[in-house]
Amino acid sequence: MLKKTGVVVAVVGMIALSAFLASCGSSSSRPSGLLYVVSQSQANVSSFAVNLANGELSLINSNLAATCAATSGGCGLPLGISLDPTGATAFVLNQNTLSGYTVGSDGSLAAPTEAATFPAGQTARAMSPTAGGDFLFVISVGAASPTDCPGAGGAYGADCPLISIFSTKAGSAAASLVSSVPLSRIPTAVSVLTFSFPGSSAQTLLFVTSNLDLTANHNDNLLSLYSVDSSGNLTEQTSSPYPTLVNPLSVLAVNTNPPDQNTGGVFVYVGSQGATSGSVSAFEVCTQVGNGCSPQDVSDEAVVSIGSPTTVGQNPIAMLPDPTFNFLYVACAVGNNVYAFRMTTGTGILTPLAPPLEPTGLEPVALAIHASNNTTNEYLYVSNNAASTISGYTVNVTSGALSSPMAPLIFTPGNPYGMVGK
Repeated sequence: MLKKTGVVVAVVGMIALSAFLASCGSSSSRPSGLLYVVSQSQANVSSFAVNLANGELSLINSNLAATCAATSGGCGLPLGISLDPTGATAFVLNQNTLSGYTVGSDGSLAAPTEAATFPAGQTARAMSPTAGGDFLFVISVGAASPTDCPGAGGAYGADCPLISIFSTKAGSAAASLVSSVPLSRIPTAVSVLTFSFPGSSAQTLLFVTSNLDLTANHNDNLLSLYSVDSSGNLTEQTSSPYPTLVNPLSVLAVNTNPPDQNTGGVFVYVGSQGATSGSVSAFEVCTQVGNGCSPQDVSDEAVVSIGSPTTVGQNPIAMLPDPTFNFLYVACAVGNNVYAFRMTTGTGILTPLAPPLEPTGLEPVALAIHASNNTTNEYLYVSNNAASTISGYTVNVTSGALSSPMAPLIFTPGNPYGMVGK
């Protein structure tokens, strides 16, 4: 059973994907490949060296970094971890705090500092950092049954759910609160995407799913879209929110356009859990006419649903694209498997790969991917919370197919949750 109460998307942030092939530092003692995994049993972070020839993991040292700073009054369970683009610092999201770390010369994490705390009564659920390392977005839930979100006169109470925006800087373990945006819906997952097209400036969009509307409208199961300005301020899109299937658990935004091209699109995938089975729905942000996007949709940069939901295992809690944004992997926490799809570059439609899935350990909750020492394959890792193991697979770079499952690594701290690779 998952240690964390509620649903958490322990998905590796896009910031990690942008840094997979980057240098891990100037120190010759630092491994070429690194994987960090948080433990909910011991509230610490294990640092693994990745053997780029076969994907095998080895613990860098036995002095594991705590997920809670010594000065913190109480952090709650750790939920996820992210690395900045330089690989010099990391953040761990706990239910009550955000911990910051510097990465040592051997790849291990130093003792944490308290980068931020969340308001009393707020419990963090998930985070998503920008690829450039300039902002970090955290969703949190407030009181169990707040009645003032909004209350009379449109004001929000302190017990309402929040999106907290933190300003960060690549290479720094500090985070500064920019603002907090109160919500009238219970958030379940978050994903941020920065993209640009030839001849256009970069823009950043934030996507948040929710499963319960706290107002009298009862508009449950929604996908909300916000634009993010250069200061980190959020503006919800005019036509937002958009309906999703029942109980959205995960969300992931991707840009399938090759560099300096406009042949792909900006797509959003939402993993949901119905009464009996899980599914992944696809949406497109209308940046160009076609594929269901009208000129007015493009003008509004609206979101449209594309294709039919794809059936997956139960509780699709985590999603991760490969570094080329051609393939999508989905971990299903109750199904105990990981699904593999091709993302059609121009339409965003998902096509199952062969094989379409691989078994994992009990309750997979997070994914990470790492390059190998050749150009033909990569390695996909899965943290199995209930099994206290880490699964590994070889990924064919051309086909995206998963093969050659590694022997499960016994995760001795127990109950692995968020993970990130570099």
